Amino acid sequence: MIKQIFEFKKTDRKWHIPVLAGLCVGIPILGGYFTGTMAGGKLASMSALVILYVHTFSISGGMVTLMTCSFGMMLSFLVGAIFGFNPYVGALALGLFAMGVHLALFYLKMNRPPGNFFFIMIASVALCMPFDWQKIPSNIGYIGIGTVISCLLGLGYALLVVRNNTDAPLHSKSKYVNLVESATFGFMVGFSLLIAHLLKLENPYWVPTSCAAVMQGASTQHVWQRGLQRVLGTLIGLGMAWMLLSMHPTPLMICVSIIILQVIVEFLVVRNYAVAAIFITVLTIFLAESGSNLSVSPTGLIAARFIDILVGSIIGALGGWILYNEHVHWMATRQIRKTRIALGRKKGV
Repeated sequence: MIKQIFEFKKTDRKWHIPVLAGLCVGIPILGGYFTGTMAGGKLASMSALVILYVHTFSISGGMVTLMTCSFGMMLSFLVGAIFGFNPYVGALALGLFAMGVHLALFYLKMNRPPGNFFFIMIASVALCMPFDWQKIPSNIGYIGIGTVISCLLGLGYALLVVRNNTDAPLHSKSKYVNLVESATFGFMVGFSLLIAHLLKLENPYWVPTSCAAVMQGASTQHVWQRGLQRVLGTLIGLGMAWMLLSMHPTPLMICVSIIILQVIVEFLVVRNYAVAAIFITVLTIFLAESGSNLSVSPTGLIAARFIDILVGSIIGALGGWILYNEHVHWMATRQIRKTRIALGRKKGV
């Protein structure tokens, strides 16, 4: 177990994928800096991560995937923005939305990593923003700008670099198993946001985001491994973020750091999640926190983020155990089949 946590895996990922991701994130954040709209630039940068949903890029298939996920990003923010008026309603909405996204990705055959993660992240951020009806259209516009930039860069990348490829086959599972997984995922993500609100955490979106990240594992062991890797990586990453923020970086330095960190994360995340989590932590703090939070004393900010991520990782690890528990799956799928048969008999009467 310890060896697997620190082991660097071999990968066939091309070096230019991290560079492409860095460009997609970098252009919106720099645009926001030079136009004086840093908050909008950060939203656009988060949505530009849609580029990571393209794996093996056939030109036609890749663009369809990008545009579909771009719509999903805007829908995710809209759901979060609409239901952010009440924390408890928001937690319920996030749970149902996470369940719906997990189901939809299964039927669209798009459930390989990063899966539902970025849709849940965008929705969580929107839910926890100050509720303001008047800002919803402009914020969705920023989300759309980020996705458009990724689509254009993705098209250019496909035309210049990629030859038509076919996607690797996905692991097949029954619709009943997927329904149980979706319900479990949705419940744990919504529950994690509810816990964050009950604990009165300052930026509660960190908790469901961490929960979703840990539950991305492919098995119970993998989920627990990812949870431990995330906590260890986060602890080191928070120390690194504290040192960087103690130097009082300028907004431009933060923008450049976000670009560099994104490239490093995409290079490392397929090789070792624990090491990648170090840089993911710094990246998400720079990207998700407002400028005013970054300019104050970093000690309180870093301590709060560690508690948020720890709580989310623990809930995610528990959710992963439920997600891949064979007995729970068997009991749930059996009950679904029995219910479906009973409803069919009633219709036939």
